[in-house]
Parts: sequence; structure tokens; C-alpha cells
Amino acid sequence: MKNHRTTGAGGRRRPERERLAALDLGTNNCRLLVVEPEDRGFRVVRSFSRITRLGEGLAASGRLEEAAMMRTIAALSVCARLIAGTGAKRVRCVATEACRRAANGRVFVERVREATGLSLEILDHDEEARLAMLGCAPLVERDAERVLLLDIGGGSTEIFWLERRSRAAGFRGRAYSLPVGVVTLSESCGDGADERAYRQMMAIVGRLVEASGMPPSANGDAHTIQMLGTSGTVTTLAAIHLGLRRYDRRRVDGVRVSFAALSEVAERLRRLDRAGRAAYPCIGRGRADLVMAGCAILEAVHRRWPVERLRVADRGVREGILAEMLGQDLDLALSDAPVA
Repeated sequence: MKNHRTTGAGGRRRPERERLAALDLGTNNCRLLVVEPEDRGFRVVRSFSRITRLGEGLAASGRLEEAAMMRTIAALSVCARLIAGTGAKRVRCVATEACRRAANGRVFVERVREATGLSLEILDHDEEARLAMLGCAPLVERDAERVLLLDIGGGSTEIFWLERRSRAAGFRGRAYSLPVGVVTLSESCGDGADERAYRQMMAIVGRLVEASGMPPSANGDAHTIQMLGTSGTVTTLAAIHLGLRRYDRRRVDGVRVSFAALSEVAERLRRLDRAGRAAYPCIGRGRADLVMAGCAILEAVHRRWPVERLRVADRGVREGILAEMLGQDLDLALSDAPVA
């Protein structure tokens, strides 16, 4: 993502370009980006993120709860004002697992339209995974032959498997979806603070991985697979590993972290209670009861594909939407980043 200044030579202001907006409403978060296209990407005009926990209680009832819907509509109202205030003309707003799964998901979408004017599109699993992969494509290594993208959400976990057909033909991909995320897993098993609860989480995810039909990693071929991780879980673990006192996207996005280091951070967090985890500035109270579920999902998937390291992506569906608006595809120019 490029973040260029808006003035040119002599301090003259550049002419304003058509602004684009992408909104991703997940089970746990509401995220918005408003951007202006640039020659090699886009410049962020406004961004917004709020934990809404839209999917709170969904695993038990199968429905979106009234309090969760009201919290989310309040956040979406802020987004609608930001979109209007920045003058964005091309807008795509999407919703994922919570609205897919809930019996009243489409009723909620209509309430959002009436209350905010925003039209939410409920993505299917394949489209969600494709957009996440498109958003993360600049982090694919130039020589990667196989790529596994892991997107740990609040209500589901999306996995996109890519195999390079040829340099000219690009990649061939397939999406898999696990019907469990950090919110649903935490509601089923607790916050994972004790060993028994954590192992229960691992067992649940492991069974889902086995049942998904995803190809296993054959003996000795893990080194040929690049794994990308996009979610609050992986960015949080990376930030703690880097020793950040305050989350810094510029330090986290694109960094490579060994799974040995990620496991050490997860073990450190598991020895703490919820208050202890919340004391980490990169976790906070809003994620303190969810982070261990994310660690369990990450560890279970890593057992299927025991690669040495993970490349961390602080990007995903929103960036995929914007890339598509800009006419980009999975053959985007690929970039490098330091190893942590």
C-alpha cells in the first residue's frame, strides 16, 4: 500500500482523483478504507476500525442478537458519514460469516440499509477467500510455487491454496472454509487460558481441518510452501514478538516470523489470565478473550502444513476490493520485506 503526499512540485496541490471506499464487516470487526488511486497503488484518505462483535451469541442461538446489531449499526453509521464526507464515489461494502450464518442475517442487512444507506453484500466463502488473497497478493514471494493464505476470522477461518501453473499463466487456486473463528471457538471453549481448554480448541480445529479435504503437506515438502497469515491473531502475535509498545502497521505488515517465535509468544500469553493479556497494548480488552482461540487455530493449521515461518499481512478483504476496483489481479508486482 502506498501512502504518498498530496502535493507536487512547488507545493501545488495535486488534482483530486476519484475516491474509492471498501468496507468489510466481519463477525468481530467493522473496517473501512477510503483511498485515492495513485500510479502504483493507492493513498489512504481515511480508515476506520471498530470491534463490534456482531456475531456474539450466534454460535448458540443461530441468530444475531439485538445488542450486537445495534452496536454494529452505530459503527456502520460512522462509516457512512466518512464515506460521504470524503466524497467516495465507488463503494463496495461486504459482510462475511456472521451474516452468512445467521437466520436473520438478511434482515439485518436491510436494517443497515434503512439506517445508514449502506448496501451490504453478503460474500460466500469462495469470494471472501479470493478477495483476501487478492489483497495479500503483493506479499507473495516472487519464486513461490505454492501459497497458503490463512485468514482467521471471528466466525470462520478461510484458507486459500494457490499453485503456480506457469510464470505466464499465473496461479490456480482453491478455497476452503472452516466453520469456526475466534469468537465462535471462544464461546464454545472459553478463553483458552488453561491447558485443557486450549487442547479442546486444538482438537476441534484439527478435526475440521481433517474433514475439509485440504491437501496435507507431504514429507519434506513444507519448504516449498509459502504461508501468509492475515487476521488480528497473526498481526497481534507478530507485534508482541517485535516488542512493540504500540501497534505499528508499518512494522508488522509483510514481516516474516518463524513459527518457533510465534509459538513462544502464544505460550507466554497462555500463562496469563485475561487481565494479563489485556495489559499488552497490542491486545487490549477487546481481544483479550479471543487471542488464544486464534493461536489454537493457527497451531492446528500449522500442524497440517509445518512450514518454518509465516509472512504476516495487515491487509485482506478491503485491500482486495480496492485492488479489483483498480483492475489488478493475482499477478500484481510482488514485494520483499525483512525477516523478524
